[in-house]
Amino acid sequence: MIGRLNHVAIAVPDLEAASEQYRSALGAKVGAPQDEPDHGVTVVFIELPNTKIELLYPLGEDSPIKGFLDKNPSGGIHHVCYEVDDILAARDHLKATGARVLGSGEPKIGAHGKPVLFLHPKDFNGCLVELEQV
Repeated sequence: MIGRLNHVAIAVPDLEAASEQYRSALGAKVGAPQDEPDHGVTVVFIELPNTKIELLYPLGEDSPIKGFLDKNPSGGIHHVCYEVDDILAARDHLKATGARVLGSGEPKIGAHGKPVLFLHPKDFNGCLVELEQV
């Protein structure tokens, strides 16, 4: 059901510093900051030959990333994102197996302009999983 790894998301306490570190220290292609108000984050994508890194920074006081950074002030891996061909079929299959879909269970549009869902980390070995329809 899942396809390739789309990205690994890292919550960061300083988006500008993290972006510059990837740009200068690692020589990566770093995108521009992009606000995602529906998700409460500002994101920067780091383009790699085989996937992406998504830097996450809180957008507003209600951001889920703010809570993550309160618990992990230095930042850290927040989630992994896998591609799926049909997000509704994937959701229905996962729910039938007992996996919990976060939120309303209906896909939202993610940072790439495609439908996304998040799966409860307790159902996936402590890892928050994002599914993105390709």
